[in-house]
Amino acid sequence: MLTYEKVRDKPTVLQQLTGLNPEALADLLPAFMHALTCHKQLADAKRPPPHKRQPGGGRKALLRDHADHLRFILCACRSYPVQRVQACFVGMRQTKVGAWGHRRTPVLDIALGAEQPRPERRPARRVQVLRQCSGCAFISAGTERPIQRPKATQRQREVASGKKQRHTVKHVVIVGRRLRTIKALSRPRPGTTNDQRIADEAAYRFPKCSRLWNDTGFQGSAPPGITTIQPTKRPRKGKLTAKKKARNTAIAHLRVRGEHAIGGANVYRIAHDVFRNRREGFVDLSFETACGLHNLRCDYQLAGLPNPETTGGSFPAPLFPIETIGMVGLVVKKIEHYAVRCGQNLFLVNGY
Repeated sequence: MLTYEKVRDKPTVLQQLTGLNPEALADLLPAFMHALTCHKQLADAKRPPPHKRQPGGGRKALLRDHADHLRFILCACRSYPVQRVQACFVGMRQTKVGAWGHRRTPVLDIALGAEQPRPERRPARRVQVLRQCSGCAFISAGTERPIQRPKATQRQREVASGKKQRHTVKHVVIVGRRLRTIKALSRPRPGTTNDQRIADEAAYRFPKCSRLWNDTGFQGSAPPGITTIQPTKRPRKGKLTAKKKARNTAIAHLRVRGEHAIGGANVYRIAHDVFRNRREGFVDLSFETACGLHNLRCDYQLAGLPNPETTGGSFPAPLFPIETIGMVGLVVKKIEHYAVRCGQNLFLVNGY
């Protein structure tokens, strides 16, 4: 059986199995231990009084310590194998693997909430969390994830996604532009729901003087007190001018960080592959857990760089540096200046 002791001294293998480096795994373990202990105490309190026996008596557990429990659920989130394959790795029955996955996924989500990399879902605390982001610069983006075809006909019509020929649910995320971490997450909605409608239902509020980058799915969105930057949508049976195309390209270069954050969550295959669990609420719980694990990975990937959210500074490198570009060797010196060339003209987007 694959145990934590066998891979703890192999950082590359450990990271491929769990998606976390050994340092992040070691810091997550105490919070997971506390959450797992509380979960067991609550389960024992709800259970009818069993017959008395000595502590440690009875059948020996396959996963004997908390590190093995954490390794078990992280491997399930990272590779998302079918239960029969995962049962071969841990040496237990297929039905037991499913039951343990249902029990340990909420525990991992609670542990990520204690470490604070989990996206904030409570509206009362959302503004406070967003206010801690460096520069108050955010990116809003929608993401779809496939699910199994529901059995109920009415439910099939609700979650059917015509453009992808499959059944999907959609989330809208708010990403911090500097660190690429997912700060807020909406509730899941059917895949055909418009991004703007999901954002309105989530009632996102931002700190004053914030900057928000939207895509064309958020047309008409203008939260009060902030600056909204979004590309110009091509009119029906019309064309965009060269200047508007250049502006859209410059905005896309900055908004791509939001797509990188969603891709970081999709590293965990439980958020990327067709979700096979039909239990109520697990579609939302699994994606929230994947976002929290992505944020935890970002914290340790940037451990050697100055953190603007704590130091008040900024990263030393721009998103895409442009030192010289045409027109008599114009030098763009400021990091937050971005240039896009369209024909013989040069368009600068300052601060955006």
